[in-house]
Amino acid sequence: MMTEFPRIAAAIEDYFDALYFCDVDKLQSVFHQRAIYATADETPFLHRTMEEYFPIVAARQSPASRKEPRHDYIDSIEFAGENTAFARVRCSIGARDFVDFLTFVKVDGVWQIIAKVFQIIERPPQEH
Repeated sequence: MMTEFPRIAAAIEDYFDALYFCDVDKLQSVFHQRAIYATADETPFLHRTMEEYFPIVAARQSPASRKEPRHDYIDSIEFAGENTAFARVRCSIGARDFVDFLTFVKVDGVWQIIAKVFQIIERPPQEH
């Protein structure tokens, strides 16, 4: 699995770039077309398909355009076998930090996210 580790890490870096620049083309390359997107931090429970998720990202003002500093971290990558992996990653957008659990599958030799389940952590306003 050591040869696959850099390929997963590269897919995660593409994921971080896609979110930072709101690059839907890059996001589509890293997510499997049938992936799910979910969080229990919303009421009601939030679950989206990629057809629902991509237009939301496309409509956002990108963190890059706001010149936000990047805070992207890969905490861990684990392999279940030759074609399934799990990553715990963190990133920030606006006043929110996110902990994302990304499940990857390798289909036709390409690693893609099949599930994104995440936790939102609101940052307190900075005092001046």
